[in-house]
Amino acid sequence: MSTYKVFVSTGIHEFGEMTNSIYLTLIDSNDQSSDRTLVNKTFLSSFETEISFDICVKDDFGDIVQVKLEKEKHLVNVQWFCENIKVKAPSGKCFEFPCYLWIADDEVIIREGTARLPQDDPEWLKKQRREELESTQKIFRWSEGIPGYPMCLEGEVPPEVRFDADKSSSFKWNSVKAAVDAVVLMLENCIHPLKDLADFEKILEDFEKILEDFKIDNNLRSVRQYWSKDYMFGYQFLNGCNPVMIRKCVELPDNFPVTHEMVEGFLKRGVTLQEELKAGNIYIADYKILDGVPTSSSQLYLAAPICLLYKNRLDKTVPIAIQLSQNPGEKSPIFVPSDNEYDWMLAKMWVKSADFIVHQLVTHLLKTHLISEVFEMAMYRKLSAVHPVYKLLKPHVRFTIAINSDAREKLISKDGVFSKISSIEVAGMDKLMQSAMKTLTYESLCFPEAIKARGMEDLPKYYYRDDGMKIWETINCFVSAVVKIYYDSDEAVQNDTEIQEFFKDVSFGMNNSDKFQKPLKTREDLSEYLTVVIFTASAQHSAVNFGQFDWYACIPNGPSTMRKPPPEQKGQVDMKYIMESLPNLECSSLVFGTVWDLTRFQKKELFLGMYPEMCFTEQPVKEAIENFQINLHEVTNSIKSRNEGLTTKYSYLSPNKIPNSVAI
Repeated sequence: MSTYKVFVSTGIHEFGEMTNSIYLTLIDSNDQSSDRTLVNKTFLSSFETEISFDICVKDDFGDIVQVKLEKEKHLVNVQWFCENIKVKAPSGKCFEFPCYLWIADDEVIIREGTARLPQDDPEWLKKQRREELESTQKIFRWSEGIPGYPMCLEGEVPPEVRFDADKSSSFKWNSVKAAVDAVVLMLENCIHPLKDLADFEKILEDFEKILEDFKIDNNLRSVRQYWSKDYMFGYQFLNGCNPVMIRKCVELPDNFPVTHEMVEGFLKRGVTLQEELKAGNIYIADYKILDGVPTSSSQLYLAAPICLLYKNRLDKTVPIAIQLSQNPGEKSPIFVPSDNEYDWMLAKMWVKSADFIVHQLVTHLLKTHLISEVFEMAMYRKLSAVHPVYKLLKPHVRFTIAINSDAREKLISKDGVFSKISSIEVAGMDKLMQSAMKTLTYESLCFPEAIKARGMEDLPKYYYRDDGMKIWETINCFVSAVVKIYYDSDEAVQNDTEIQEFFKDVSFGMNNSDKFQKPLKTREDLSEYLTVVIFTASAQHSAVNFGQFDWYACIPNGPSTMRKPPPEQKGQVDMKYIMESLPNLECSSLVFGTVWDLTRFQKKELFLGMYPEMCFTEQPVKEAIENFQINLHEVTNSIKSRNEGLTTKYSYLSPNKIPNSVAI
């Protein structure tokens, strides 16, 4: 007989103790099993994290390739968290079994931690992999969800992807959030309505002092002081919440009849508008996607504006013309900076209000949250837990299904927050999402290609682009290194049935599969595809999520809705009209509290490059992860150095502030 030493760990998890009996069985490479061994009937109190015991087997027992855990049900069936299992053979060889699962079922089989492609497994393990995936697909079932949206999970969120205790507790208000509650309460119970923009200014000034006491970094002061300036308005197209709307304009749209005479006074190089267009100094933000989107009420309004911007001699990008509809004419004047102060201010507010809607529903919800859920669903459905790509992606889809389930219930439902704070409700959201899905392609998710497609390669002070390219290249370098460890040739990619099925399932989940049918034929193809998955879930989400409080807490800077229609002629607007157009107190307070909540990191946030759940056991991958962390640290330092010279800092793509996954 031979004796194997077994170490079972739960880590430190609330409710991780075991009240049900757990039995463990070793399975070797010849499909032989040890006797079923009781781990511990009263396994692990909240103060214990590891237990060890011996298992005796026959001398001809081979390498340990699997561990089977069986949970015996009692009157109360309690889930149990297993972090990892290590088995030490008499020869001294150690076998690792990363788990990181809440065990709810009667039986769970865990593969030895070495990542393996399906074609490299013996037949009996291939069969088991297929059975594992068939079982998982019964849990993670596709649902059409909302027509026109990407597909999503059908039914309740499975235990293995629900929030853990730490994440759940992070949603509870902390002391800083209590301060937000106080401000919101003050707003909601304010006796007098907001009469002037200075009222918004006073609220922000008071709250800024609270943030200083808690030493929370933000750009609130810069936004509060300079939001009405043209240069700050233009800056936000580059480095605000929605830095993906601006594109180079080489030819004016037919429905935007801006003439040289209209903007001549704002073109500081002494050349014509046409010459500035040819020189690449003119940019445009067009919100035609909002044209025809129904509003939720006859008392709320929505526009589909077009904004022309100019890169001046100081390399600042400033607005020079705004049209508040897609239909030019007498009732849709083109506003310019030399117009009446209030006309120009309101025109910019209308652009920012449109930007708020598109940002929240398209740039943020669709292109990070919902897309990442498709990736997560396909990963669980088509990749075995022992597949290297499963191990690679798992940290980057953490909690995404769970947070999206909450979003569908609390944010974009009929009575959800977005219906309360914006000009559109479910019907409008659906129409907007359907339009956005028609333009969604695989290429649009590739950061370098997306930048190039908008002609934004050279515009100065575009920190979103500069930092994003560094992050993209760093992730791609890491992913490429991992891919080469497991795929020794392009043929290995083509022969990997699981990765090919994963790719097809993503296309299916996107509801427009023809736009995601880029064949995975080479290791380079696979590396780029996985970079898209990780970048979208980490960096892109961070770029469009964590600036919301900075830019939207100042309500006039990004009105979530407008209560008066767009002006149809110039010279009719005053401050009273502007205040009556902006969101009221109730709406403003809800926006204020919501964007604060959506931009907080959780207590134990896992940032890009942090992998406390080490699913990989092979040394080459661990070295690749270490190099990844070193490279990310260098990017963090370069961004920190750059920001030291900026009044309005750009930190949303600093790796030390990029969570691993879409989880808020």
